[in-house]
Amino acid sequence: MRIVFTGGGTGGHFYPIIAVAEEVHEITAREKLIPPELYYIGPSVLDYEALAEQNIIWKKSSAGKVRRYFAIRNAFDMIKVVLGVIQSTFQLYFLYPDVVFSKGGYAAFPTTFAARLLNIPLIIHESDAHPGRANVIAAKWAQSVAISFPGVTQYLPNVKKEKFALVGQPIRKALFHPAREGAHAYLSLREDLPTILVLGGSQGAQAINSVILDALPELLEKYQVIHQTGNDNIESVREISNVILRDNPNKDRYRSFSFLNTLALRMSYGIVSVVVMRAGSGTIFETATQGIPSIVIPLPEEISHDQTKNAFAYAREGAATVMKQKNLTKNILLAEVDRIMIDPEIQASMTEAAQRFSKPDASEKIARLVVNTALKHEQ
Repeated sequence: MRIVFTGGGTGGHFYPIIAVAEEVHEITAREKLIPPELYYIGPSVLDYEALAEQNIIWKKSSAGKVRRYFAIRNAFDMIKVVLGVIQSTFQLYFLYPDVVFSKGGYAAFPTTFAARLLNIPLIIHESDAHPGRANVIAAKWAQSVAISFPGVTQYLPNVKKEKFALVGQPIRKALFHPAREGAHAYLSLREDLPTILVLGGSQGAQAINSVILDALPELLEKYQVIHQTGNDNIESVREISNVILRDNPNKDRYRSFSFLNTLALRMSYGIVSVVVMRAGSGTIFETATQGIPSIVIPLPEEISHDQTKNAFAYAREGAATVMKQKNLTKNILLAEVDRIMIDPEIQASMTEAAQRFSKPDASEKIARLVVNTALKHEQ
């Protein structure tokens, strides 16, 4: 059994692939099938260690990001797209997998198009409440379209209803088990203070970083803060926070990280009371699985329709409150954090809503679909 994964650009595309691969290994081992050969085709790898842990071989191919606005780079990226289709076609021809699984994103298009050219079965998963362009195109020839939010179908009117499967978002198994014991010591935080986790997505979020830094002195009077800044922002955030907190007696209550690896994320989830976050589907479903109340700050609509729809879909369930970035200020954020933190009933209600929203079996359902499709193709 040979399976190709594709998709990428952000952690929201990459890590669900790892989650599905985990389940593929479990299914094949449990049912005593021949161990699968797994490949990942994309222009780059977000986490080499995660690929290695799942025995996934990376095949590099070009991909271009076509932006929604006018930019000279669009012309160069179109060349990358064409080159990527040619590369992916050759790669799939020589691998000739039994199925291609795509998580969408600009990195996925060359491989999904190549799968169509070679008549290889394709399964796609759409994480967001509003589908991305790569999946809108690929859905037309995919055998199955797995989705996280029920409203996605309205944006794909030309896709037959029987193709859709509402499964939720694949989550890595390790994140189902937050590490509470020893977490405070691991993160060098106190056990007698509530903790806030700030997640800007795998790329970080400058707008969130700015308001958190502005609010730090007031936040640290009552709470501890774990802050994922993004790799590109860590140095500037640390420089600014060092200035802001230079003479602050509570400065040891603040921890900043460029990126939280799986262990650090498990430790953080094990002790936090509220998450302040972007509205990427991966972050939403991971937080929902933990049952943690959240304050969601989606990217502005002119940048991402997906995040705004994700945020309000999650908030309608009662698991989160939404703050638009253009309205975001230090005082508004502080007031909302306090509102949630001081009321146990609000926390309990949001926790229950988050757990109700989560779909912990999403990875298993998708992996089963992938394995069944591969076995049928083998025959």
